[in-house]
Amino acid sequence: MKFAVVVFPGSNCDIDCYHAIEDVIDGEVDYIWHQQVDLSGYDCIVLPGGFSYGDYLRSGAIARFAPIMKHVEKAAAEGKLVIGICNGFQILLEAGLLPGAMKKNENLQFICSIETITVENNQTPFTLEYHLGEEIKIPIAHGEGNYYCDQQTLKELQKNNQIIFRYKDNPNGSIDDIAGICNKQGNVLGMMPHPERAVSKLLGSEDGKRLFQSILSYWREKKSESRTYSSASI
Repeated sequence: MKFAVVVFPGSNCDIDCYHAIEDVIDGEVDYIWHQQVDLSGYDCIVLPGGFSYGDYLRSGAIARFAPIMKHVEKAAAEGKLVIGICNGFQILLEAGLLPGAMKKNENLQFICSIETITVENNQTPFTLEYHLGEEIKIPIAHGEGNYYCDQQTLKELQKNNQIIFRYKDNPNGSIDDIAGICNKQGNVLGMMPHPERAVSKLLGSEDGKRLFQSILSYWREKKSESRTYSSASI
């Protein structure tokens, strides 16, 4: 399996994501500059946290128009895995790959803390290694993490089981305590908490490690199914 970590001007969590993939789960990973236009060789695309383009206009509003994003959209449409973390989540929202929008935190302050997150759906490629309802410790660091959507969208997210993570003690005012959502197909995940910063006890938590392990497990299972189908067709 091959991962791509997209780097925008202002990204600052790309190295953390690279480390989590290469050193923690022993995955193959490349940095991909925002002007690159080919993601065909990758199975999972990671949009990391940071302050892309200085967060001018709105967080993620300029990065949404980077050349790479057309190819992220193409990869998502093809069923490849895409995960946006913090600023990456904001970019996915701006690009329309996930519904809703981000507002400033309810207290109008930047928040940096370790939060308790509840796993609301463990049947996605990103959460297979977690238990349903499990409480995990994942850090957050954002000024615009107050997720918002209209009531109709919220009902659809709830109905389709697209709410993947919720805050136990909502730190930013997000509607329905939402910390992470996926698209209807389940292959695109956006989350404000930083799993790449929770991959070792030295960091205060290793609960984020299983998110990356889940991705790897999902890919291996898909590969195994593909080989079985190919053998049966001969």
